[in-house]
Amino acid sequence: MPDIKYAQTEAVDKGSLKVEVLTNRTRRPIEGARITISYSGDPDSTVEEVSADDSGMSEKLTLDAPPLEYSMEPSENQPFAQYTVKVTAPGYRPVSISGVQVFSEQLALQQVRMAEENEEENQIEFHCDSGQYVVWQFPGKIAESEIKPVSDSGEIVLSKVVIPEFVVVHDGPPSDPNAANYYVRYRDYIKNVASSEIYSTWPDSTLRANILAIMSFTLNRVLHGMVPEQRL
Repeated sequence: MPDIKYAQTEAVDKGSLKVEVLTNRTRRPIEGARITISYSGDPDSTVEEVSADDSGMSEKLTLDAPPLEYSMEPSENQPFAQYTVKVTAPGYRPVSISGVQVFSEQLALQQVRMAEENEEENQIEFHCDSGQYVVWQFPGKIAESEIKPVSDSGEIVLSKVVIPEFVVVHDGPPSDPNAANYYVRYRDYIKNVASSEIYSTWPDSTLRANILAIMSFTLNRVLHGMVPEQRL
């Protein structure tokens, strides 16, 4: 991966970022929270410093981003810039989020939740690990049989499509019974999978086709009973 700061300072395009600052427990906006934007990997390189308004939102910030072409076809170049968002406010513990992605011609929305000083956390740090940023090089799907045996598990196979409020995410290979299961809101699951598998710069029809495929696969799991070996 190329040097992050070099890739960003040599960027020829522009993207934008808005930050929303809320309380951790009640989700109330924090007016006046101080928001500092710097290059990830270089915390002293402050590029923007603003305050949240009465709705907890920052103004729309214009930031450097790599060329749009990097995200439109296979390339060795990182298609997004990465920034660190630091937020401070009187009575709340500081929050730092590194690796916030900004694409060319796209608006990135970053929500920040701040804990009050009397809560247990100290400074809260989040690292958005981009890992393998080339989305077309994902590992292959784990093989499974198309027709699965029906067992008397007590689970119900639904007769029609129902949009669930939550899905169960199995944090490990399907064959690992010791991996933890987490309940995640369906809309958040779809959003997070889509954000990890596709780029916001792609054409609208491409985005819709990919998101529909993600929704279809997820609902197929739900519709067919979600036995442990079939958890997401």
